[in-house]
Amino acid sequence: MTYDVTYIMGAISRRYSQFFIPTLKEIPAEAELISHQLMLRAGMIRKLAAGIYNYLPFGLIALKKVEGIVREEMDRAGAIEVLLPGVQPGDLWMESGRWDYYGPELLRFRDRHNRESCLGPTHEEVITDLVRREIHSYKQLPINLYQIQTKFRDEIRPRFGVMRAREFTMKDAYSFDIDEGGANRSYERMYVAYEAIFRRCGLKFRAVEADTGPIGGSFSHEFMVLANSGEDEIVSCQNCNYASNLEKAEVVVRQCDSKCTEREKELQVVDTPEIKTVDEVTKFLSIGPEKLVKTLIYQTEHGPVAALVRGDHELNETKLRNVLNVQELAMADPETVSDVTGAPMGFAGAIGLEVRKVADLALKEMKNMVMGANEKDRHILNVNEGRDFQVEKYADLRMITPSDPCPRCGGELRFGKGIEVGHIFKLGTKYSKALNANFLDRSGRETPIIMGCYGIGIERIVAAAIEQSHDENGIVFPVSISPFEVMILALELHEARVRKVAEDLYHNLSDLGMGVFLDDRDERPGFKFKDADLLGIPVRVTVSLRTLKKDSVEIKLRPKPDLRLMPVDKAPKAIKEVVQGLYDSLK
Repeated sequence: MTYDVTYIMGAISRRYSQFFIPTLKEIPAEAELISHQLMLRAGMIRKLAAGIYNYLPFGLIALKKVEGIVREEMDRAGAIEVLLPGVQPGDLWMESGRWDYYGPELLRFRDRHNRESCLGPTHEEVITDLVRREIHSYKQLPINLYQIQTKFRDEIRPRFGVMRAREFTMKDAYSFDIDEGGANRSYERMYVAYEAIFRRCGLKFRAVEADTGPIGGSFSHEFMVLANSGEDEIVSCQNCNYASNLEKAEVVVRQCDSKCTEREKELQVVDTPEIKTVDEVTKFLSIGPEKLVKTLIYQTEHGPVAALVRGDHELNETKLRNVLNVQELAMADPETVSDVTGAPMGFAGAIGLEVRKVADLALKEMKNMVMGANEKDRHILNVNEGRDFQVEKYADLRMITPSDPCPRCGGELRFGKGIEVGHIFKLGTKYSKALNANFLDRSGRETPIIMGCYGIGIERIVAAAIEQSHDENGIVFPVSISPFEVMILALELHEARVRKVAEDLYHNLSDLGMGVFLDDRDERPGFKFKDADLLGIPVRVTVSLRTLKKDSVEIKLRPKPDLRLMPVDKAPKAIKEVVQGLYDSLK
């Protein structure tokens, strides 16, 4: 067998008969998301173990095209590519303080010399170690180093195919600057580069304010692909540019109303037998949930704490963790609640608690609140902060709701779903101080380098594009990340003219710099059309006896229904123009 592979200007052209693409007719039972189903059915991936996948040729080409776009935009933004080790010394993580903090997602092991190491889930420690050894003067800064590399995070429940896998490919970049102004400029360059990357990948996306999580730092943005199947909830304003993920969304405290001027009443203990929940208590006492205060007991590495929120509000644990400045935060078990409050769960209140107490801002001017009495089957009416109990701090501790106004302009909020495909952070000196990555400034003083961190999930971009762009027949690839730009369906291959026109078109389009996939299999037309729809290659060109009767080929865009006949001699140029138009639409 003679293998014919054409490489022109980075594009790859292949024949179906000489390609490895095991498609599936049926929807795999283990696949929940559309992207997972279609990537399996289109022969892009195959599962090896939980959260670990083989990437087959059709899928790998799509990943490489995404990588190419990422590289071009990172290079354009002034970043410089490196490649860092996947195996990282445990000593570095201990030095940064993250060896224990990162948790069970960090896959740890020992080598033959009993030295602790891990598979890299991220590379802050390694890149900071490299820079502290090589960068010593302000004259060597700023610099931005990036890599495209395999990561491993030992997810407790990998799911959704490559969307939440344990092993995945990430582009991670790290900027190093001498001052905040330079760090801000580096952050802005990455923000602009990310917008260009996702736009060129054909994604509908939104940048949202986000929590920094285990990476750390002072500020971050997530880039979310808008899709109903997304795991993350996004809050955005319909009047201004404000957007945030749900855990980060700020809540504006409304101005004091008549309730704030109520006269403080005397405490009153009431019996509430076996009545614990917000609904039960408010119905029993004939009050609105906004009058009830939930006293929630949490366990941290520094001991138990109490968080107070209104009965009609939901506590935001991300905000609580940040306010308390703790790494470990979990709801207390019944035994701890009993030890702290002296009562079973459901009857906690702030009065008399000898633990740290923080309260949501909505409670600051509330009068005559209702809360648990720290006694079984009892609640207390007319509780007032200052007179009956004190809190360490008031802060924004709750989840935002659709009834809340935009924290920037007061406009109406919209809630939606998104898939995170990129995240950028202002790290500040978190890692440079921990690892002593310093430079000599213009005055000769040793100063910590100011850092930024910028990540993109390569597989996630492909999966998110499929989530966002598909129909009942299969994938609808954006042209920029489609494994091939043009698919030629040669029907009635027993006819010499069909074979010749299809072959000539294959070579002519390849010579024009396009990636072409020639379906030269001896299969029924219906079978070929179904595979073409499943694979989602943007432009389909059909060569058949029917089209050649008019000395033409048939051009169709996936998934549009319109068919266009084009004379054989004019087809290569016309197809090139169609493909170029698809690229132009992504600018």
